[in-house]
Amino acid sequence: MYLSNRNLTKDFMNKRNTQQRRHSIISLLNQQGEVSVEELSLRFETSEVTIRKDLATLEKTGLLLRRYGGAVAVPDEVTQQFSAKVAPNKLSIAKAAAELIKDHNRIIIDSGSTTSGLIGELNNKRGLLVMTNSLALANSIHELENEPTLLMTGGTWDPHSESFQGQIAEQVLRSYNFDQLFIGADGIDLERGTTTFNELTGLSKVMAEVSREVVVMLESEKLGRRIPNLELPWSKVSVLVTDDRLPSEALDSITQHGVRVILAPYAG
Repeated sequence: MYLSNRNLTKDFMNKRNTQQRRHSIISLLNQQGEVSVEELSLRFETSEVTIRKDLATLEKTGLLLRRYGGAVAVPDEVTQQFSAKVAPNKLSIAKAAAELIKDHNRIIIDSGSTTSGLIGELNNKRGLLVMTNSLALANSIHELENEPTLLMTGGTWDPHSESFQGQIAEQVLRSYNFDQLFIGADGIDLERGTTTFNELTGLSKVMAEVSREVVVMLESEKLGRRIPNLELPWSKVSVLVTDDRLPSEALDSITQHGVRVILAPYAG
């Protein structure tokens, strides 16, 4: 048993050191614009083979672009796609949802315009580990002053949802467990659950499976949209954060499914 525990501790420390080194590589890349394998090998006192593996992994998750002998930063035109201002009502919902996050929580933030409003609220938290399938969200999380541990799912890029999807992303998620998932939706079906225009719902289901608490964030105006694709049934949803324009009849219906509803002030 002692040897088993020692091996588990060693594996954990190795994974943590790898994450810290890769985070440092991205920080250095953002400062310099480009880095070489030789430079990184000397700086981190590790082999060039290990550095190449780091760069390959970071490229798959969209955090850099590999070039011969090293890597370069992601072009500004890609990272600036996320710079559009989040609508006030979505920010209000995000602020209410962020109050559910405690220091040192392990959370998933799914891609989406409403969930993106969470990022600015994370600076008030400490010791977070954040997983996302969105390149834009990852870049914004990386810029936070409190420097949460950042993980990405990797996988196959889906231009419709502007996120990584597919079996690789699902496998990565199943390697972890999380305190909370924050996810949006295109609509609410009062009988069935949350709905989406995107037919790729597999990753959403896995995100919910590996999370102790599932927090859905969306505006009340999305109630009643006729969307055929069920994303998450009510049995998988813990909390719905929406605005206070949600009709009382809808509120009663949703709470009857055992879902806690938080109403944020409508912000126009």
